[in-house]
Amino acid sequence: MSHDIPAYGLWGLVLINSAVFIIFAFSFTKPKTSRDWRSFGAFSGFIIALFAEMYGFPLTIYLLSGWLSSRFPELDPLTHDAGHLWYSVLGFEGNPHLNPIHIVSNLIILTGFIILFSAWRVLYVAQREGRLATTGPYARVRHPQYIGFILIMFGFLVMWPTILTLVMFPVLTTMYVKLAKREERDSQTAFGSEWDVYAARTPGFIAWFGHSRFDGSEVED
Repeated sequence: MSHDIPAYGLWGLVLINSAVFIIFAFSFTKPKTSRDWRSFGAFSGFIIALFAEMYGFPLTIYLLSGWLSSRFPELDPLTHDAGHLWYSVLGFEGNPHLNPIHIVSNLIILTGFIILFSAWRVLYVAQREGRLATTGPYARVRHPQYIGFILIMFGFLVMWPTILTLVMFPVLTTMYVKLAKREERDSQTAFGSEWDVYAARTPGFIAWFGHSRFDGSEVED
């Protein structure tokens, strides 16, 4: 990439890309409670930090520039292509947006958004009707909405790893797990034995291979 075309300092792109993904996620989640806003705000912070390094100021590239220059002397670390660290470190050639890791990361991000959208539709209806959400993705796991957020962040982390997002990811994942536990306590209080049966039958975050869907038949009227 020629230095005649700036690779960084493109704060307009930071703003546009951040806004697109944040608004996209907002349209799927419609946060209402303070807990909803905390989870959505944490996700938004991750997205802003990511795009700030992707198009604004490449902090990670600057910190690694000495190692990159010595390990890959032919590499210009200030080009946008070099910002795709897996592309540079693993020696991929051609368009970095078409390398296998980038493609896989896009699929992970897409999966996360699909789960987030599917979970929101079920949860929205269940909350309006005052009942426990146990259908759709909630028939497989108890917290698909948080799984969606985590998958999206993980996909971006695979696509464009930075020091800041590497630090943020485990912190935010831990926060989502804690929020999920608080939601479970509230659900147990609200739904009693119905929640107990559902929670005993449905895993929290990981649906193991062969795990059957919760169909509500175990709950007595």
